[in-house]
Amino acid sequence: MALTVYPGVKALIFDLDGTLSDSLPVHFTNWNKIGGEMGFVFTERQLYEMTGSPTIDFAKRIIDENHLQISPEELVVLKQEAFRNSIDKIKPIDEVIDVVRNYYGRLPLSVGTGASRRSATLQLEALCLAQYFDAVVTADDVVRHKPYPETFLRCAQMMKTAPSDCQVFEDGELGISAAKHAGMCYLDVRFYISSGKWEHS
Repeated sequence: MALTVYPGVKALIFDLDGTLSDSLPVHFTNWNKIGGEMGFVFTERQLYEMTGSPTIDFAKRIIDENHLQISPEELVVLKQEAFRNSIDKIKPIDEVIDVVRNYYGRLPLSVGTGASRRSATLQLEALCLAQYFDAVVTADDVVRHKPYPETFLRCAQMMKTAPSDCQVFEDGELGISAAKHAGMCYLDVRFYISSGKWEHS
């Protein structure tokens, strides 16, 4: 079943991890690799509940739940290093990328992600997608992350499109809430794709 762009939509916004990039299995593996060294287990439930959050929020939750003696910032550095070293393991989610390619040059396109600017840049370059987007809004660009609407509202502003005329493609509950709060229509890509990321859900 093909993904749908709704009639009347004037701009498209795409989440990154789990929507454009089949990166969630890589994140899951990296967190547990670090956990094996530090004495915690990163669970499927945490992955599901926090998809769309910045890495610092993952780190804070892991530290709080496991009573770790490390700062969130230090844990983020470990995680980011692990992800950079495994960037070659991410894969494209073709069903969503087909929409990007089909609408490139026809509608403004942007990425609205909870990933850091560095992670987003690495992923988009690794997947050869950077050239398709008019704007990329990351966790570094906003104060209030998903489920707050700031990420997607910034995308709309940068595309010079009213929020009500934007459609969001998302795979996370936090991102879907953000789209609703932004007054945008959305499509939950989990119902349309068959991707390795669901091995852990």
